[in-house]
Amino acid sequence: MKEITQNFQVQFSYKVIFTNKLFDISNSTFVNYFDNQEQAAKNFIIIDKGMYAHHPDLIDSIEKYFFFNKEKIQLLGKPLIIEGGEAAKNNPSYLEDILKATDELSIDRHSYITAIGGGALLDLVGFAAAIAHRGIRHIRIPTTVLAQNDSGVGVKNGINAFGKKNYLGAFVPPVAVFNDDHFLKTLNDRDWRAGISEAVKVALIKDELFFREIQRDAEKLSSRDSDCMKSLIFRCAQLHMEHIAGNDPFEMGSSRPLDFGHWAAHKIEQLSQYELRHGEAVAIGIALDVTYSYLKGNIAKETYEKITALLKNLGFKLYHHTLSVINQQGELTIIKGLQEFQEHLGGKLTIMLLEKIGKGIEVHEMDYELIKKSVKSLESLYTPV
Repeated sequence: MKEITQNFQVQFSYKVIFTNKLFDISNSTFVNYFDNQEQAAKNFIIIDKGMYAHHPDLIDSIEKYFFFNKEKIQLLGKPLIIEGGEAAKNNPSYLEDILKATDELSIDRHSYITAIGGGALLDLVGFAAAIAHRGIRHIRIPTTVLAQNDSGVGVKNGINAFGKKNYLGAFVPPVAVFNDDHFLKTLNDRDWRAGISEAVKVALIKDELFFREIQRDAEKLSSRDSDCMKSLIFRCAQLHMEHIAGNDPFEMGSSRPLDFGHWAAHKIEQLSQYELRHGEAVAIGIALDVTYSYLKGNIAKETYEKITALLKNLGFKLYHHTLSVINQQGELTIIKGLQEFQEHLGGKLTIMLLEKIGKGIEVHEMDYELIKKSVKSLESLYTPV
């Protein structure tokens, strides 16, 4: 028998840059990124339709910005506007539209595809960039709280398929992320709040001090204090990126610590037909796993009450009727989320629960009866009268 073995490593490096009014002529942050290019960097831009409705002057600003800096950057065609939210990830025609544009505009591997929008649009565009020419450089400009502190700064891309979240996707880091807090000003209260759940999540499993800071600032965050939100987003993004730099950035194992509360959240989103925002579903998923951790004896009642109280103070609903949907076999449909979560990662079931605030603990089995009891607890405590 003959055998050849080769081992190699690929180094990735990218920055998350925080700014305000990125495409204002007076702001050189974006164009400075391309300082070391030998020629004007070609850039194709894709914009979230929902966000664009609140910033109707955005395309005009982008075109003026590129013209003003034409020696360093070149705009390829007109920016493409695509439906945002889960519609972006559920409709295959949007992926086709982006891939068609890469062909028609002769976008090559030294060009850039820049996505401006919420996390779902960024996921779609990142996936399209990953599969065109086996990889076109992509830049993310997240415009929601959720995307700026979580998905927009990560390395995952993907779309939904076969009724499952992110079934098709790739691990491809962006070359740069620009967090522009100006875009957050036009978010409605629901979208402003939704992204905070991801900050609560990462604080619960990684940083007790951060959790206490969110507790302290809960009222200000709920009342849309911009300074508090900027601080929260920076710390949350920092913790997410520190995790990415760990031992398993591309999730080759069966563990995904940053998905605390997500096994249920993904299923709740699907069962609600995506009426729930991802962040809203995550808040409910966190509440379910925190209740389970308490009933299992992993955390004290005081800890359980602190966490659920914080989520309530931030304005989250902690129960949704989809939690109690019963399937044809007489079982809670939400439990199928465990199977789908395991299938997505492969290997043995690995779920993150809480040992204490600031420290998660991985478990490899879940007690179905205790899940049912946890659901009943949330239903009795948080169903509106």
